[in-house]
This record gives sequence, C-alpha cells and structure tokens, in this order.
Amino acid sequence: MGNVLSQSFYARCSSEVARDLLGAELRHETTDGSAAGRIVETEAYLGAEPACHGFRGRTERNAALFGGPGRAYVYLSYGVHWLLNAVCGSSGDACGVLIRAIEPTHGLALMRHRRARCDTRQLASGPGKLTKALGVDGTQNAAGLCAGALTISAGLTEPGPITVSRRIGISKAIDLPLRFHVTGSRCVSRPAQG
Repeated sequence: MGNVLSQSFYARCSSEVARDLLGAELRHETTDGSAAGRIVETEAYLGAEPACHGFRGRTERNAALFGGPGRAYVYLSYGVHWLLNAVCGSSGDACGVLIRAIEPTHGLALMRHRRARCDTRQLASGPGKLTKALGVDGTQNAAGLCAGALTISAGLTEPGPITVSRRIGISKAIDLPLRFHVTGSRCVSRPAQG
C-alpha cells in the first residue's frame, strides 16, 4: 500500500483530480478481507453542470457530495448498483469524480467470489462492478478516503498515456470531455466515446 492521498489532493477542480487519480490504488478493508486495484478509468462531475447530482441543490441523498473534499459519495444507481465517487473542490461545491474502473491487484479471490467471475479484466470494469468486487455499498457514503477502511493511495508508477473523451451512461452534458482512462487498459468499462 502506497501513501494515502491527503484531503488537499481532492481540494481541486474535479477534472484535475479525475486525471490525477489514474494509476492510484483504491483499497477497501472489510471483515471478509482486503481488496484493491489500480484506478484506470474516472469521470469528473462539476456541480454547475446538469449531469452532476448536486446541480439542483442539496438533498438528503446527495448531502455527502456537498461535504468537504476527500470523502466518498456512494449512491445507488437505478436501484441496482452502488457507485463510488470522490468528493472534490471546496465544501459546498458539489463536485466529484466517479471511479469507473480499476485493474484488480490485491484480493482477487475475494473479488471473484463477490462477483462470481473468473476473468480478472471483468471483475471491476465498470462502476457497479468495482463496488461489488470491493464490497463497497451505502454504508461507506460520506466516509473519509484519507483514513479508515476505504482509501486511495498514490500510485507506485505513472499511469502512462491517458485518453480523454466524453462521459458515458448519462443523458445530460454528454459533450463535455470529462472521462479519463489509461490508454490501452483492458480493464476499462468501454472504449472512448467521441
């Protein structure tokens, strides 16, 4: 495990954080064991744009997004998949980075058990897949990412070339180039869009 990223790392524009999270290690310690992976795909969400959950203001559901930087914003998507975001910017900005995919590096047997999958490339190649593989759910909402069971640490090496494209899986502000992924990674959710 590398150096856990500090709160100041997240106290920046979410598009900068999204790019800089590539290559970092996302780790979750649970009673079942530890699982981790190298972040290979992210998407930035800006509080002032309509695809962001904070666009219309603070609610009970999105309150964590308005908290201080360096916290997790975990929500249930379509009543099926938990999705994990890192809160960015300043308190009240409602900016975040969706962690879309990781390359599994630790706890593969546990991830395979949780996902009932054998192919390492498919274990966490999407935002719902990675939360299931890591055992992340709503109980981690608003948890700090700088200490505790759910952490993100600096990567040991540079991620390599980065591809920037428009975000996927949304219907608003789709033209913004706010999706970042490690070029050529076989663990990303989908190839670049436009």
